[in-house]
Amino acid sequence: MTLKQALEYAYANNPDIMSALLSVKASAEDIAARKAGKLPSIGFSADFTNAFSIGTESGFNSAVDFSGGFSYRQTLWDNFRTESQIEQARALTEVATYAMRNQEQNVLLSVAQAYMNVIRDTQLVELRAENMRFFQAQVDSADERLRIGEGTRIDVSQARARLAQATAGYRVAIGNLQISQASYERWVGRKPANLSADYNFNGLVPSALEPAIRSAETRHPAVLSAQASIRVSQAGYEAARAAFGPTLTLIGNLCTINCFGNSQTNRGQAGVSGSVGLQLSIPIYSGGANGAAMRKANLLAIQSEFEALSTRDQVREAVTTAWATLQNANAQIQSARTAVESQRLVVEGVVAERDVGQSTTLDVLNAQAELTSAQESLIGATATRTIASFSLIAATGRLNARDLRLNVQVKSADGYIAAVEEIWSDYAFIE
Repeated sequence: MTLKQALEYAYANNPDIMSALLSVKASAEDIAARKAGKLPSIGFSADFTNAFSIGTESGFNSAVDFSGGFSYRQTLWDNFRTESQIEQARALTEVATYAMRNQEQNVLLSVAQAYMNVIRDTQLVELRAENMRFFQAQVDSADERLRIGEGTRIDVSQARARLAQATAGYRVAIGNLQISQASYERWVGRKPANLSADYNFNGLVPSALEPAIRSAETRHPAVLSAQASIRVSQAGYEAARAAFGPTLTLIGNLCTINCFGNSQTNRGQAGVSGSVGLQLSIPIYSGGANGAAMRKANLLAIQSEFEALSTRDQVREAVTTAWATLQNANAQIQSARTAVESQRLVVEGVVAERDVGQSTTLDVLNAQAELTSAQESLIGATATRTIASFSLIAATGRLNARDLRLNVQVKSADGYIAAVEEIWSDYAFIE
């Protein structure tokens, strides 16, 4: 499975992304709930009464009364409070949408990290296994030279000590690989097999720091979410302020069943009766509740602006950190490659010198240890470079299925949100 295929599979099947998508759809329902405040409320009610009396002369008497009718209620004017609540619900849906995009970025970045960690740890296991075989060969060589009188017990002990260290390092590498494989299976959803470190970023990695920061400030989901949160708070303030204004409500009642009762004078009469009226409500004193609500909403609006500034600074920091990490990884790779090439020659030369008595076994062991260290640095830096590239793309707000050109159906709740905006029925169902 290539890295691109792993990203595609995870995007299509990861439960975190599906959960975030459902969260957006759920938040969109608040739009319909708030818009219902401008629409009429119609209901039917029925009353059934069985009245009885017991008198000394009249005996037992009972009367059954049953009536039914419809009620109508609609807010005609509420000082734009409902409109503010609708705007707040729309802004909250935007917050949920950007949260989903941010979750997508986090999942895709975690997939890339898990993928490269498996490759890195697999290479480290192979390297340390080879290193262990080298030190085993040195132990055998030291034993042979001791047997023929050309070596010492110190040489044998030194070789065995390094072999023990190499064996311990090999077992640690196996443990780390198992952890990385478990992380891979969690994020990708499948066991790792036939992984390849090659990946074409298609020009997504910024070539300079300043353009990367500008992209992050305009595209990163966390920044956009913070801006939408400002709208949420502002709409909340407007709704709280509207509570000081009047509310005008249209109220209607229509009786359709037994509207004139069962009295002797009305018995046998049929027909309907109803009433229509306007109800005006003007708040005069609420014990300070309305004022507290408005002041709180104002403070939350100011707080959201400061939080947006903080989010912008955090995103800038993330871009700079990812950029610096990427540059450091490139420098480490170049340095490690040179060190590996040079140290291989050193090991070959020291082994040859040891064979002719110009170097000791300890010199060989030290040279091999330095070679192994350089090789591990190269492996780690190579994985770090790829992860840092994905981190930089994520920090600029472009680590998504569309920009990565993944062969998947992009998950979006836009259609659901548009459908919710047009719903007025209680029994509508949206796919």
